[in-house]
Amino acid sequence: MSRKRTERPPRSPLITPEGLKALQEEYERLWTRERPRVTREVSAAAAQGDRSENAEYIYGKKRLREIDSRLEFLNRRMGEVRVTVAEDRGDGRVTFGAWVRLEDESGDEILYRIVGPDEFDVESGCISVDSPVGKALLGQREGDEVVVRRPKGDAVFEILEVRYA
Repeated sequence: MSRKRTERPPRSPLITPEGLKALQEEYERLWTRERPRVTREVSAAAAQGDRSENAEYIYGKKRLREIDSRLEFLNRRMGEVRVTVAEDRGDGRVTFGAWVRLEDESGDEILYRIVGPDEFDVESGCISVDSPVGKALLGQREGDEVVVRRPKGDAVFEILEVRYA
């Protein structure tokens, strides 16, 4: 059995100023608070003696590897992203950063904001520009019908409003 990782599709480099700030804050929190705290805990656990059966030591080392991996990812990603400010061009088109109010087939209204892949949060209405819905909405205008291809079948939405604030 191979341990080769499956290649992921490339992520969009776009990010909002708020998204970049969140990545920077996470990096700072992990580097200045979380990692030093876990390092102290691992040192204390190591001082207790036999490390092979010391759960605190084993878990702490695992947690340190996870933190270091995340720090490496954040550092690399912050170098790749391109901060993009949402801009209303006045033509009603959906572009990166837009808030889009949709109506689905059953008449329910949904409000989404198109954001970068590092900052999506469906609970707060932020969807990735790389998601099927995000891809389908880009470039469309108010009043357009949009078909989103999904594994469980196509969904049709009407764009009711596009705004940038």
